Amino acid sequence: MSLAVNLDLLIEEIRNLMNSDVKKTIEEKVKSFKELGRKNIEEIFKELCFCIIAAGYDAERSVRIQKEIGDGFLYLSEEALAEKLRNLGHRYPELKARYIVKAREKINELKNVLEKFEDSRQIREWLMENIEGVGYKVASHFLRNIGRMDLAIIDIHILNILRRHGVIKHFKTLTKKRYIEIEKILEKISEKLKLDLGELDLYLWYMETGKIVK
Repeated sequence: MSLAVNLDLLIEEIRNLMNSDVKKTIEEKVKSFKELGRKNIEEIFKELCFCIIAAGYDAERSVRIQKEIGDGFLYLSEEALAEKLRNLGHRYPELKARYIVKAREKINELKNVLEKFEDSRQIREWLMENIEGVGYKVASHFLRNIGRMDLAIIDIHILNILRRHGVIKHFKTLTKKRYIEIEKILEKISEKLKLDLGELDLYLWYMETGKIVK
């Protein structure tokens, strides 16, 4: 089948979900993201910490860890944070603690960037250049979770569903070039469905996992 046919089949599946009870759950989730984006920089930074710990790890476990640590992301030393992450069962406690403590040094800069730039892609580039451990996926995830809905979060679940529908081929590494190419494909899908990219991600994630986390 051609790419256009494969895309149409995937779009039809998503449209069916949009006509189900899942739509209300996703709308509520999007509302919560936008509300978080209007909160103070400390709350926003804690969401960045969530996205850092969630990368390469289970999403639901990461939510539990975020709730357990809470304000600790704002003040715990690297060693104390690593111990906390280890005790809570995280796979990479030392690495993630290092990333978070280093990111904490940039909290005021982050506040200024979020206030200064309207273009989400500019902010994404800044995050990748200035926050260790943050690449395209983590930066896009964070920005979506604070209400910027115009970026694609391309993780293993999204790649799997696109491959299974014949929209993309298998590849070993998700390079910057590939990320942007896939983001453009997802933009086409979102335009046809009249969804923001951030909303589309939630539908695709639900299709692949049967869950809506964040």
